Amino acid sequence: MNPNNEMISLTIELLDRIKQRAPLIHNITNLVVMNSSANILLALGASPVMAHSRAEVEEMTAMAGALVLNIGTLQEDWVESMMCAGQKANAVGIPVILDPVGAGATALRTTAVRNIMQACAVAVLRGNASEILSLGAAEIRTKGVDSSVGLSEAGVAAAVEMARTKQCVMAISGQEDCITDGRRVYRVANGQPLMTKVTGIGCGLSAVTAAFCAVAGGDYPAATAAAFAFYGLCADLAIQSSDRPGSFFVAFLDRLYSTGAEEITQGLKVRQV
Repeated sequence: MNPNNEMISLTIELLDRIKQRAPLIHNITNLVVMNSSANILLALGASPVMAHSRAEVEEMTAMAGALVLNIGTLQEDWVESMMCAGQKANAVGIPVILDPVGAGATALRTTAVRNIMQACAVAVLRGNASEILSLGAAEIRTKGVDSSVGLSEAGVAAAVEMARTKQCVMAISGQEDCITDGRRVYRVANGQPLMTKVTGIGCGLSAVTAAFCAVAGGDYPAATAAAFAFYGLCADLAIQSSDRPGSFFVAFLDRLYSTGAEEITQGLKVRQV
């Protein structure tokens, strides 16, 4: 079986596991995207919960299949909740997916991400190129929550080195996504530019990545690549119904719900390089 066929088979298998098991995904996420992330997970077949109070995050995390930490609307007390939840996730053996929204834009955000990563082991760091690379290079700065740098070959090499150094999967969204654990590198060509015109679609990818990792049995690099490719494929299919942001998002949710083995086999664009 060639590598692409292996990824097709894996994506189909992981999607089937999500629909059968409905893993609970605990999201400590930003106020802008709580609703959209919950709906995205429900459409996928997972079970979302949003809980950020320090008084309950450890208990909630202990029941979950994966934990999402998203710093989009950052508050200092949330950072403590995220660190406590991350430590609990490590203790019970579930993956932590960290979305460093706006990292590099302010000292608060960059410091928060670094503190979280020191406090707990992160399985997947998922963001755009400037968010991810700003954590390893001080000269890169983020403009708002959008990527200010493209992912050149040098950028891929930097991501590979960061994955080795930080011992987690680097998952970088862009025109062609890049996922690496420092050994394997996956490139994903599924996806549509219109996705950047809908608030919450990027954060939703972090939630979907968590759902795929929750059922992956520990192979987080491949599971993350499968999540990215499936998510992008749903956008490729949704664009056939609508090329305008509002109706596109509705079509995208429907595709997350209905896309299956046939569409994955025909349309997945992921390769290992």
